[in-house]
Parts: sequence; C-alpha cells; structure tokens
Amino acid sequence: MISKSTVPLPAEFSWSTTDATNGTSGEGLARKFLSVVNGVPGVRTICDLGCGNGYIAGRLAALGYDVTGVDASRSGIELAKRTYPAVRWLSTTIDCQLCSEIGNSFDLVISSDVIEHLYMPSQLLDTARSLLKPNGHLIIGTPYHGYTKNLVLALAGKMDRHFSVLHDGGHIKFFSVKTLTELVKSRRFTDLTFSFYGRAPLLWKNMICHSRKSD
Repeated sequence: MISKSTVPLPAEFSWSTTDATNGTSGEGLARKFLSVVNGVPGVRTICDLGCGNGYIAGRLAALGYDVTGVDASRSGIELAKRTYPAVRWLSTTIDCQLCSEIGNSFDLVISSDVIEHLYMPSQLLDTARSLLKPNGHLIIGTPYHGYTKNLVLALAGKMDRHFSVLHDGGHIKFFSVKTLTELVKSRRFTDLTFSFYGRAPLLWKNMICHSRKSD
C-alpha cells in the first residue's frame, strides 16, 4: 500500500550511470521548460521535484539560479551529483515533510515529466505548495493529451502503441489541459497559463502549466 504522505516514483527505475543527457527530443523540451522558467520574474530559489538525472536542475543552476533537486532514485541523484555539483541534491521520497529538510520559502517549484507516473498526483502539488513562499510559483510539465490527439491516434491505429501496457513502469495518468487545470486549481493554485512543445497545435507532445500559490 502506498502511504498517503508520500509520492514515490517507480522503485524499479534506474538511471544510466554515465548518461546525464536527455536526447534530442528531451533537449528541445528542456529548452522550452527553461524558457518558461526564465519568463517568471523575481525567481532566485528553485526546487525541482522528481529531478531524475538532474538535467534541467543543472541547466538552471548554470544560469545562476539557486537550485535544489529532489528524487527518489538513488542512481539518478548519484549521477546528478557527479555531473552538476552546483546543485543541492536530495535522494528521498517526495512528501510534505520535505519542508522540514529544505525549507518552505522557495520562489519556484518545478516538476517535469513526473506527475504522469504517480498514483496520487495531488500529493505532488501539496508538496510543492508546502515548499513555496507566499505567492510562489509552480511549473508542471507533462505529456499532452486531448480529444483531437486521441482521435488522430485512434484513426491511425496507434492507440495500443501510444498507451502501451506491455512494459513495466511508464505513464499511469494522462492529462489534458482541462484535467490538469482542475487538479492544479483544486490544490489552491491560481493564474494558470499553458505552454506547449512538439508537433502541431492540438497534437502537441508536451504541455507546461505555470501557476501561482494562492493564500
């Protein structure tokens, strides 16, 4: 049984011990994510929840941000420590107790391609909220799903491949703009804006939601 106080990432996931890059598509998404972060005024301190191999957190640190990266994967954190020493790294589950370890005054919390792996995605947002200072910002990235995209996949006969269940791990939540909006607003975040990456409009690969912590 999964504790309601934690948001674990898949225990079986292990990062390569040598590769701290994200591939061509991942690099494009990372650039998009960085551009969204750079567009938020007044940000100095950032926490990356589910930082994986540390690629985005490391890139942000290189731009001068004060970054803390958190992930449950020990192999990911060990790789991140070797590759991006300017970041503070923490290997632990993502839960609301994090604020006792790393504080509750971050200007910005980010999380890229994590929420779709979680049984209880609302807990990720609750953790982010506990780490943010008043009126702090949250940026969540996740694969995009919507009616038009799913219709095209169905007509092309690619639904089984796209939503494959024939491998361990993978995505278990599939967000549209509407459902991610409902979830983020339910955890008392406001002023939502969306950015998109990859393919054509309504067939995007990914979406990035920027919101602000309300009182």
